[in-house]
Amino acid sequence: MTPAAAPVAGPLRGLRLALVVALATALTWSTCHALGLGGGAAYGVVVAAVIVRPDFSRWPPPVFVLLPLVVAVGLTLGTLLRPLIDGPTVWQFAVVTVCAQLLAQSLPDRLRLVRNLLAVVAVLPLLAGNATWLAAWHELLAVIIGISFGAGLQALLRLPADEPREPHERPEPAEPPSRSLAERFAERFFWRKLTISALALSIGTGLGALNPKYLYFGVVLLLNDNVAATVERVRDRMIGVSLGVLMPWLVFNTFGVNEVAVGLALGGTAGLMEALGLGLHLRTAMISSGVTFAGYGVLTDWYVPSRWIDYLLGCGLALGVSLAFERGALQRLLRSAGRDQPGS
Repeated sequence: MTPAAAPVAGPLRGLRLALVVALATALTWSTCHALGLGGGAAYGVVVAAVIVRPDFSRWPPPVFVLLPLVVAVGLTLGTLLRPLIDGPTVWQFAVVTVCAQLLAQSLPDRLRLVRNLLAVVAVLPLLAGNATWLAAWHELLAVIIGISFGAGLQALLRLPADEPREPHERPEPAEPPSRSLAERFAERFFWRKLTISALALSIGTGLGALNPKYLYFGVVLLLNDNVAATVERVRDRMIGVSLGVLMPWLVFNTFGVNEVAVGLALGGTAGLMEALGLGLHLRTAMISSGVTFAGYGVLTDWYVPSRWIDYLLGCGLALGVSLAFERGALQRLLRSAGRDQPGS
């Protein structure tokens, strides 16, 4: 009986995932607008989508405190510094990202996963036309609403089969060795990434990118201390971005933008990724889909190709820096590609 039921578990879980994502994002969107948080609704929608885990496993409880705290610190930093920095946007970006990454690097290594998030959230007020403390408060509230709906609906539709029967079936990841503050700031890769990310927006502007911010996001999110990891992140980003815009484009041109359309776009992206067997890239696709649909509203035809091209430039910058600083990386990368070719 169990073997016969096993093949059905995958598709059923995929349908459940799409349903939870659709409901969570639609409810988040409508609640944010009902409470007058329309400007921050996109933040809540993206968080509601990515907080839902594909295997319906439980998040560790500290996540529900840490995530809003990091968002609050990032928004505070960007909102506080923006009016104090007199200069063009590229200069504001450089100063804010340096401050955010210095602050993030001072965090203990067990919190290393939030470092990139802090660097991304801190620059978001610089992208807003009117970054105020009220707007930052609305965005934080929207994030909390998104967490509540996403995690709550996942818990509501979790089945007994989603829970591991034995503790050893889901081993805890090994805790990284703890480093002192001096050791963390002595890391050469950190200073390399800090320098390139501070220059990324000006590089994108110089290259004529329509959305040069994606070069900044490319460096912050994709650049790693070894080429193999950077290539893997670049691959994930391009697959996620490419597929993440399909459902928003289709839904927008059919239903426009409303709470039902938000649910269809985000739930459709989740279902599409699961149907294609690309669950490893689900989170990136969900972020791309949420930002595209909920963040921009009017999804014009020029936006999709320009966003893809600008993200490709960001991926190229991250990969180029990684190759430039790791000795012999290009040769190893070419040899690895040759071994992966059929018949090799």
